[in-house]
Amino acid sequence: MAEKFPRDRFDEIPDDLQRIGAHRAPRPRGRAWIAVGWAALATIVLVGAGIFGLSVVNGNISFHGPSATPSTTAGTPTPTATPTPTIVPTVNPALKVNVLNGTATEGLAKTVGDKLTAAGWTVAALANADKTDLAETIVYYGNPANQAAALGVAQSLPGATIQQSNAFDDTGADITVVVGANYQG
Repeated sequence: MAEKFPRDRFDEIPDDLQRIGAHRAPRPRGRAWIAVGWAALATIVLVGAGIFGLSVVNGNISFHGPSATPSTTAGTPTPTATPTPTIVPTVNPALKVNVLNGTATEGLAKTVGDKLTAAGWTVAALANADKTDLAETIVYYGNPANQAAALGVAQSLPGATIQQSNAFDDTGADITVVVGANYQG
């Protein structure tokens, strides 16, 4: 049972007071922005941590430090760079050259083959390439030892470039020329 206490000054409610229930102070204005600020800070921290984590996973950031390079001292001579050897174009009639026409122009493989034969090359086969819309004339060589000879073939064909590739090894030719639209002969 509830006890009854004698009336005192707290039991009298003034007439001008409009409050009912618990008496709390009104909330200060702008408190909602504090929650928004904390949410924005948390978002920035999480996005930054995600970007950092992805950079570590992808290898863009390394924790191993800079690679150790030997330091030079006053008594140690500085090594000099060795010059890169220049490859001189050569003509080697012992190598077999295949010529493929990569354009829609009929007879271009024969024209190029005749030009290479006149320059001292042994032309083994003439044919059309599987594509007729190639833009560049490329001299392919499989064996790195044939690079100088490929340069010699390219020198005989204005606008031709060389490229090492094993795509034509099964043809038996040492060098394969694929004639493109840039051929000017």
